[in-house]
Amino acid sequence: MTTNDRLLIQILLLTLLGAALWVMAPFISALLWGAILAFASWPLMRLLTRLLGGRETLAASLLTTVWILLVALPLVWLGLNLADHIRDATAFVRDVQVDGLPDAPAWVGGIPFVGERLVAWWQSLDQQGAALLASAKPYLGQVGNWLLARSAQIGSGVLELTLSLIFVFFFYRDGPRLAAFVHRLLQRLVGERAEYYVDLVAGTVQRVVNGVIGTAAAQGLLALIGFLIAGVPGAIVLGLVTFMLSLIPMGPPLAWIPATGWLVWKGDYGMAVFLGIWGTFVISGVDNVLKPYLISRGGNLPLVIVLLGVFGGLIAFGFIGLFIGPTLLAVGYSLLLDWSRNAAQHPPQR
Repeated sequence: MTTNDRLLIQILLLTLLGAALWVMAPFISALLWGAILAFASWPLMRLLTRLLGGRETLAASLLTTVWILLVALPLVWLGLNLADHIRDATAFVRDVQVDGLPDAPAWVGGIPFVGERLVAWWQSLDQQGAALLASAKPYLGQVGNWLLARSAQIGSGVLELTLSLIFVFFFYRDGPRLAAFVHRLLQRLVGERAEYYVDLVAGTVQRVVNGVIGTAAAQGLLALIGFLIAGVPGAIVLGLVTFMLSLIPMGPPLAWIPATGWLVWKGDYGMAVFLGIWGTFVISGVDNVLKPYLISRGGNLPLVIVLLGVFGGLIAFGFIGLFIGPTLLAVGYSLLLDWSRNAAQHPPQR
């Protein structure tokens, strides 16, 4: 085979690879989520496969069904509840247009120093409600478009989640074969260091998963304790909501701030102050301590590399960047260390 023939084959292979990546591009995020979920829960897959006598397909089907029940159904339930709240808010706006605002709560007038002013402002707002709604009408279309765009994003997110749960079945079933393929590919690229980089990527992803899930579980438990002490109804449901919201940046306040506002509305100021302090310094504060510790625990990477990877990945790639960012920085940092050590051991000859 001549040099030109080899060059032509390489060009054809690169073109084929580029076309394949182009076809897969819409599914990259779902594939990554499926791979991360399968990798993080692989010990469960091995245990279940062993209990089922080595039947990998059956074990993959059962474990995927468990993820559907634990992840997909609660998200659907939250979506239905959100739709109910939006419907209630729409009905409230319609009632305000017809009947005006209800009377100010009695406790508003009892607030020291500003109570009378707040009641007067409430009454003037009621009298001017029609004018305010008329002035806000030009902006309602923009708000509607914004809500429509967010709804489209939620819909695409649900589709991506569904695809991830489909892909996770195949990662479970074909995991060992895929791992062997990746290992062979890395051996062709980096030689004897392939095993090291496989362990590096695996360890980094595992620590990030432990940090994200572990912190979310801790925040959900602490939120449940706070809601129970404050006497907020539906504390268990709110604790689960806090756990799910903890998976996104600045998510937990979306659970405990409305609960604090509800306590204020009911006139339970003491518990409202307690829940506000508990939410600020305990529920939300634990994220700043526990997550960096769990992510950096057991690894040789500097903590600053991990933190830069987490926050930089979030900015660059969105939520999936929680896992991509630290992994990329970990591999890049290790490559630079290897290069610097090799350069020191083999200085250039003059």
